[in-house]
Amino acid sequence: MINLIAVVVAIASVLAALGHVGYLALLNNAANKRAGGAPVAQYVRSRWAVAGGTTAASLLAWLLTAGGPTMDVIAILLAAGSGAVAVKALQSTQEKYRSGG
Repeated sequence: MINLIAVVVAIASVLAALGHVGYLALLNNAANKRAGGAPVAQYVRSRWAVAGGTTAASLLAWLLTAGGPTMDVIAILLAAGSGAVAVKALQSTQEKYRSGG
């Protein structure tokens, strides 16, 4: 049962981290196509480390679910932490560049 919980939390964490990576990629693409998009592109470049780190931690947590119950608990803690950081970073980026329309 604990393994199932660990796997679900790890998958949710991976999805949150990939959502942040995808949003940054879309934002970077739009910034590169627009004149005057250099400040946005620079901001996106500064956020890649957070996005990559949370994605790596989430994938590691998912990998740890293949171990025993102790590893499942560690995977849950790691996945929950990295998922929370990814969601917070995504929300921060969205708030910064949310359009009024």
